[in-house]
This record gives sequence, C-alpha cells and structure tokens, in this order.
Amino acid sequence: MMRTIIFKLVLGIYFVLWAPFLLVGLVSARLTKKLIIIDAHGVLALARIICGIKYQIHYPPTEENGIPMAPNDNVRLDGKAIIASKHMSIMEVAILAVSIQNPFFIVKRELLWIPIYGWSFWRMGLQPVNRTRGATNLNKLANAVAHRIMNGQTLIIFPEGTRVKPGARPTLRRGLLYLAQTLKLPIIPVGVDTGLYWPRSGRMTRGTAHIYYGTVLPSTASLTEIATAINEHSA
Repeated sequence: MMRTIIFKLVLGIYFVLWAPFLLVGLVSARLTKKLIIIDAHGVLALARIICGIKYQIHYPPTEENGIPMAPNDNVRLDGKAIIASKHMSIMEVAILAVSIQNPFFIVKRELLWIPIYGWSFWRMGLQPVNRTRGATNLNKLANAVAHRIMNGQTLIIFPEGTRVKPGARPTLRRGLLYLAQTLKLPIIPVGVDTGLYWPRSGRMTRGTAHIYYGTVLPSTASLTEIATAINEHSA
C-alpha cells in the first residue's frame, strides 16, 4: 500500500509541475498535443518505476494462405476505424494515447472544465459530449467526429461510458453503434486487464498489464458482438 500512496503523491506533484508547460502550450494545438503525449509517457514511467507496473500491447495476427503470420501492428490504426476499448483505469487511456497516432477521445464535457488540463484536452482536440442531452446530441457528435477523422485523427471511445472493475460487464452505450453506422466506420475492439494492476481505487499491484487489439468488426456489428470481442481478453 505504501507504494500506492507514494505513487499518488508523486503523480500529483508531477501534474502540478507539468501544468505550466501545458499553459504555455495552449498557444498551439500541435504543441499542446505533443505535451499531453509526453505527459502520458511520464505517467506510465512513474507507474513502472514506483509501482513496478509495465504494459504489453498485443495485435491480432494476420494470415497468408491459412498460415498465421506475426502481428502486423494492425493496419487499421490509420484513423479509418473506431477504436472501442474496455475502460478500467487511467492506464489504458495513457497507453492508447501514446501508442496510436493522432488520437482523440470522446469525453464528458465536464472534463474540459478542469483548469489547465481540461483546457489542454480541448486544445488538443478531445471531443466533448453533453450526456444530459441524450439522443438529441448524437447527430451533432457524428458531424464533429466525421470532421476530425477526415483531418486524419483516430477516434478512441470507451463504449461502457465509465471505468469498471475487473469482471464487470456493463451494457455498452448505443452511441458507438450510431457513430459506426452513420459514418460507415469499422470497429476495432480492445480488451484490457489494467484494472488488475492500476485499479480505480485501492492498492496498485506490480505486474504487466495487457492491451489486446481484436479483429476488426464491421460497422454493422451488434452491441453483443462488440461487447463479446472487447471482453474476450479483458480481466
């Protein structure tokens, strides 16, 4: 437990010390994005150094003439697909941010109200959503997402809507289906077990967390099919 307390104290200090750089970075969206990515690398480094938590990313294998080949780094990570991930921890947010080129997340708008960090999230292009407006907000959201994807960004979404504990299997939100079907974008399911090592609350545990990219699903996939793919390798 001492490692967890030390980590959270150091992480808090790290965020405070990094804030002035983010404030300066607000002059440029590109600079802000670079600073946030560096920030995420720092968070993962602190988790590794203080708590002994590493991570490993797994990509689906390809096949040629029926013979499995080595992972291909998933050629669909080019922005032309929606990455739908299990959400257990801040850890997978950082991992996805640093491992996917030009990413953006759909987040609740209240996150952007956080001083400096929230402003930086807005500046780098995170897409806010007002959950209180429900379905009436989906068309506007789809248009905004389409614009960002056309500009070469990659959408990452957590379809369960919130962080969950290992073993939890909440129903996915239908907004993912609306975006996939409206924009005709395939879906890349991502399973994680980060909650075993970096839980939402409680003691952090030494070990190697895993991120699993699944086989690409069509835009017409059902919520059940998507959930099954996401949970296949999740804790």
